[in-house]
Amino acid sequence: MEKAKEQTIQDVISTDIPISYENIKLGEIQDYLEEKASFFDVMDYVYILDDDRVLKGVISLKQALSLARSLEAREVMHPNPISIGPEEEPENVVYLSLSHSLKSLPVTTPDNKFLGVVAHHDILKFFNQEVESDIFNFGGIFHKVGDEYTTISSSTQHMVRSRLPWLIIGVLGGIMAASIIARFEEFLSSFIALASFIPVMVYMSDAAGTQSEALIIRGLALDPDLSFKSYFLREIKVGVVIALVSGGLAGLMAFITRQNLSLGLIVFLSMFLSILVSVMIATWAPLLFKKINFDPAVATGPLATIVTDLITISIYLGVALLLLSSLTL
Repeated sequence: MEKAKEQTIQDVISTDIPISYENIKLGEIQDYLEEKASFFDVMDYVYILDDDRVLKGVISLKQALSLARSLEAREVMHPNPISIGPEEEPENVVYLSLSHSLKSLPVTTPDNKFLGVVAHHDILKFFNQEVESDIFNFGGIFHKVGDEYTTISSSTQHMVRSRLPWLIIGVLGGIMAASIIARFEEFLSSFIALASFIPVMVYMSDAAGTQSEALIIRGLALDPDLSFKSYFLREIKVGVVIALVSGGLAGLMAFITRQNLSLGLIVFLSMFLSILVSVMIATWAPLLFKKINFDPAVATGPLATIVTDLITISIYLGVALLLLSSLTL
């Protein structure tokens, strides 16, 4: 199944529309509209031109039919109307139409000569076209893999081939995490309460990372030219607040439930550091995968998750070892 070719502005310019001139009286325009109404493709506005077909202004159909017949077009027209060029991006047409409540948009040359309009029904088609594209982008489906995912005919084999390698990496990462914990078995057995907080540490870092991952993928979908530096700095600030609150709450609960100040400090410091690192990785990874033409939605989840899990466990056990060792000196 092939995707339909996306339309451009030049494909949809309508030319059978009401036009008039600055010195024409509204009475003549009203008679003109009544006489020619059946021949117009689009009848939302009357476009006012000069003798060189330069767009000078626009009159809404309501104004043209309701104001005094003795008035001239130049007296009631809206001067310097918003217009677009024939090379304009469809998404900008949708934005201009929605933000300025315009039913149709005039198309002009660089020297403002009138070519026609993009009608409301074509603006809606562009809107649908952009929404369809953004839906796939929201899922992290970008240029290289986009054509494969924008059809409903992708085979089971293709879907397995694109997803399974990343999950295998996750399995291998899980084995590595288990081996890290195994190296600390003796240490954990001497302070068994530490082991009970490992699932909490891993879950919180994964949850924070998943939020950051979803937000950066959505950000890239909405704005392909997103300033990553400013976005990353903002996400770090957000991550610090989340890490402080989550770590503080978890550390307090650890202290209250186990009556152990050392455990509370370990949980607080470890969760603070692991959430902060998880947010950094989850924000950075989708951008990296997009740059190297891998699907961020497929690749980021498994890889970022296992990397953050390994780092979280290492941070937790490392902080516990250092803090407990310093307290016993």
